[in-house]
Amino acid sequence: MEEIHKNILRHNRTNLVRDLDPVELYDGLLEKGVFTQDMIDEIKISGTRRDQARQLVQDLATRGSRAFPFFVECLRETGQHRLAELLQNGESPIQPLPAPPIHVVRPVVQPLPVSSPMDVDKHPKNVVPVYPIQRPNTTPSPSPERECTRPMRTRRDSIQSYKMDASPCGHCLIINNVEFEPESELSNRTGSNIDCDKLERRFKALSFIVQVKTNLKYKQIRHELSALSKKDHSQYDCCVVVILSHGTEVSHSRFPGAVHGVDGPSVPVQLITNYLNGQHCPSLQGKPKLFFIQACGGGERDMGFEVSPDEARPSIGGVDDQTDALPMSSSSDSLSMSDEIDARATLPTPSDILVSYSTFPGYVSWRDTQAGSWYVETLDRILETGAATDDLVTMLMVVNNEVSQNSAKGLYKQMPGSFNFLRKHLYFQTPPQVKSS
Repeated sequence: MEEIHKNILRHNRTNLVRDLDPVELYDGLLEKGVFTQDMIDEIKISGTRRDQARQLVQDLATRGSRAFPFFVECLRETGQHRLAELLQNGESPIQPLPAPPIHVVRPVVQPLPVSSPMDVDKHPKNVVPVYPIQRPNTTPSPSPERECTRPMRTRRDSIQSYKMDASPCGHCLIINNVEFEPESELSNRTGSNIDCDKLERRFKALSFIVQVKTNLKYKQIRHELSALSKKDHSQYDCCVVVILSHGTEVSHSRFPGAVHGVDGPSVPVQLITNYLNGQHCPSLQGKPKLFFIQACGGGERDMGFEVSPDEARPSIGGVDDQTDALPMSSSSDSLSMSDEIDARATLPTPSDILVSYSTFPGYVSWRDTQAGSWYVETLDRILETGAATDDLVTMLMVVNNEVSQNSAKGLYKQMPGSFNFLRKHLYFQTPPQVKSS
């Protein structure tokens, strides 16, 4: 598409997203060759009407020189004349004048006295101490002759925690992309099979039905996700998707992340999560959907910053560390031709979804060719030691902290993170521990 037409779309983006009816355009755009059927299907699954309109406008700018006039023609054919005229004339939408600011008189609030951390042992003068209200303790104290033990978690669906006692607990799909086709210009991901084996064993131990798919192309990734969304999850309590691949950065509104098929094209995390949201997978409504993404979040390498000696920890990174990133010619901070980037996407129905990323958006993710990735190695270990007592979000914070202590080649750092739309605590099922006599 010519740059002038891209600018017209960009300037009128607000009106298009607000007023465009994309459903009426699909047949015409397909007939005129502007989009393929696969592209139309991807736009349809992006979410609400506004989400579909936003995705359509974004994808339209990537098409050929005839895409813009064909789009305007389709607008006229479907009766969307105002938008057609707006684009044909190349005019930006008229923005209303902002309303004059309203002066609000706010009361003057006197600040409370604040003590410096260095003055904790000093008693301030003329300050009335405030004591907490003593409430009766309704929890019985353990008898002196009994050993104090941690109380068992309640395995029920309540306002505090999700129901997670189905047996099996749910499906877990692991997509492990290791060997990439030469046309993709992506390197093979040596060490990823180690990650895959660890997570397969771990989620089986957590009572999931685990299915592993290896070296999937773009369409195959979408096919497997679609098949997962069409399963009947009524008798299960949770669903997990793990993707081990190269990553790339794309346009986004809320949710970072895209992962590559072995043939090169990438699937946005938005699309991945949408397959299992409440709209497209009704049998998972109100149930936690968990996504673990081992892929790069960008092309930058984090060199960290200096900390005090008590914050320093030994690093485990070695000379065999690799990244899961794709080269970005626009990134001035990219130091290696092995870097890749993650994507961003829209999540129209985000409730009960958690996406855990191996790295902070914009940065590379490190993988040891002999031991697997930092993120998966740490995640597996923390799930093994903490699942019996800790909720998922707490364990992921531990993962974040431990991975952040590592260094690649003695220099580069990594910071995992997650987008959490869970409404309750999530405790995994764990096998009963045998007490030694």
